[in-house]
Amino acid sequence: MPKKKKIKKIKKIKSLKNKKIVKVSKQLKTPEKKTISNNEEKPEIKKIKKQPTEKRIYNLKDFVVYPKHGVGKITSIEKAKIGDIDIQFYKIYVEKEKLTLTVPINQQSKLRPISSINQINKCISILKTKPKIKRTMWSRRAQEYDQKINSGKIYELAEVVKDLNKNTDIIADQSYSERQLFEKAYERLKSEFEAVLKANPEEVQKKMDKALGRTQILQEA
Repeated sequence: MPKKKKIKKIKKIKSLKNKKIVKVSKQLKTPEKKTISNNEEKPEIKKIKKQPTEKRIYNLKDFVVYPKHGVGKITSIEKAKIGDIDIQFYKIYVEKEKLTLTVPINQQSKLRPISSINQINKCISILKTKPKIKRTMWSRRAQEYDQKINSGKIYELAEVVKDLNKNTDIIADQSYSERQLFEKAYERLKSEFEAVLKANPEEVQKKMDKALGRTQILQEA
């Protein structure tokens, strides 16, 4: 009888050992699964990081927007050699500022094409909304408006025009800096409207003033 008990005990110990070995082997296998899943995710991350940023090719007489100067027209596409490097660049004439810009084709990230008619229509709807004036110091607001104007984003331009619009042409109703920022944003927006709609300045001004509610006041004046 004691021998049988010993045999049973040995079997139990062996089974426990086997169970422990199985558990250990499972634990060892789990990180392998994780590494496989990580390996599967890596190609996806690489794909996102390595997405090609295609350079847009503009043609002669195309209108483009340079954020700090507004709408310009490509007058020529030229080449120049600086050292051993051949550089191709656009010559862009900004009529409002009587300025010619030289923008290398490989550094055109700031350039953008002019807006679509749908975007212009959205701008008109923005101009029709009520102005949102923050209760902060004018110096801070002026800085924010200036950043929006120089962002080159048409919706932000429309917001500045809408917020600084006083529905009047009386100079006393606006401070000098307010009027300066309003006129800058208004002219930038107007020049893009002209390029997209292919309309003359008078027609565009009427369209914008109507959206801003300035036409009635101008007629009364």
